Amino acid sequence: MDNFQAHILVVDDDAGIRSLVKKYLNEKKYLVTTADNAENASEKIKIIKFDLIVLDIMMPGKSGLEFVQENKKKIETPIILLTAKSQSDERIEGLETGADDYLPKPFEPRELILRINNIVGKTKKNEQTRIIEFENVRIDLNKKIIFKDNKEYKINNTEKIILEKMINSPGKIFSREDIGILIEIDKERSIDVIITRLRKKIEKDPKNPKFLQTIRGAGYVLWIK
Repeated sequence: MDNFQAHILVVDDDAGIRSLVKKYLNEKKYLVTTADNAENASEKIKIIKFDLIVLDIMMPGKSGLEFVQENKKKIETPIILLTAKSQSDERIEGLETGADDYLPKPFEPRELILRINNIVGKTKKNEQTRIIEFENVRIDLNKKIIFKDNKEYKINNTEKIILEKMINSPGKIFSREDIGILIEIDKERSIDVIITRLRKKIEKDPKNPKFLQTIRGAGYVLWIK
């Protein structure tokens, strides 16, 4: 997919389906986050800007339709519904509410991939090169590279997700819990290690950071103009 890597949220209470879909999407170079219910998904979309959501209709608690009804006007993210063959009324209601496509269960993973490729491909055409520059630092999020003082540093998907979120909200404090939800890691020490690694790639003096700073008792913040 060239330099573009879409981030997809898969929402299904069936762990087997979540695992299967994630496996196939990862093989196609998509970045995948999962949620086991609509409430969990609602929390994730507050923190992460996804390129597409794959959403099961029938789930315990809040249904997929309720999720669409509550969130479609708040976000522009395309949604593909996963439905049972008998749920024709729900499919129609979902499409009327704002879902972009649907796929009946059981489904062929290849068909889901084709539908995702079709929707994401349209987004890709409108995707602008995401390059951010400040002082002696140049970040290319598409290529996942940081240029600093004529040196090149590669960043992984986890680092890219954190950077992208912080760049989109400069000056906003992100708690360790926020970052943990973002990258699906619940160990604070692991999060601290990732931030330290990013500082080494961004900061001139990582021990005295100017841009990626720690706010004691609160979390981390990125200061860029």
